[in-house]
Amino acid sequence: MHNLGNTRSAQQPNHLLLTPDTFVRTTLPGMKGCAAIVHAGPALGAGFTQYAAEFEPGGELGGTIAQRFVFVTEGTVKLDVRNQQSELSARGYAYVPAGVEHRITATHKSRVAVIEKAYETLPTIPPPHLIVSHEDKIASHPLGDDPGLQVKCLLPDEMSFDFAVNTMVYQPGAALSMVEMHVMEHGLIMLEGGGIYRLGDSWYPVTAGDFIWMAPWCPQWFGAIGKVPAKYLIYKNWNRHPLADAHK
Repeated sequence: MHNLGNTRSAQQPNHLLLTPDTFVRTTLPGMKGCAAIVHAGPALGAGFTQYAAEFEPGGELGGTIAQRFVFVTEGTVKLDVRNQQSELSARGYAYVPAGVEHRITATHKSRVAVIEKAYETLPTIPPPHLIVSHEDKIASHPLGDDPGLQVKCLLPDEMSFDFAVNTMVYQPGAALSMVEMHVMEHGLIMLEGGGIYRLGDSWYPVTAGDFIWMAPWCPQWFGAIGKVPAKYLIYKNWNRHPLADAHK
């Protein structure tokens, strides 16, 4: 049935909510048997690109000169890099530094969250290293003193990494303790459950499959609603001085 123009998707100067009913698929250079749903990129004003890659069995992602982070949400993919092959199943992830040739192919029908960003070098800091891991291997910790809100940091807290990617799990009724406003921007994909997100001066019901982009200093707050935990994967730029952008 036609939705007659109704959608939860919304765009404002400092945030974007994309819901699955508005997703449009495209093919990016190098993709074979694979389609991309581009969620955020420079055309939006974002300093990174994030998209969902949907693979047919045997499909291939294609290359990039940027650094790349991938998180498998469904299925299984293989990562070939430096003559080594790794298999990533659901909740498996990898970070590939900028300029490192690699190949990502699907062994089954799969879906992968992909984040790409031009790397910001620091003169005295060595470049980041390749990471292949799984969310289950990462210890969680509470945000603040709330045991009902657990965070897993998927990338090391090292100055060589210029962005961070975390998963956050909210037990039903848990919420951020404050409305946050900060210099970092976010890309967020809801993985499980749902709740209410405040973005700017608007309040949105969100659920699994939704994507959110938050610009720097966008007022933001989330509370979990429902009978199951809410979980999301969230990106933020990190470990770089705010003046770095002014010199580009």
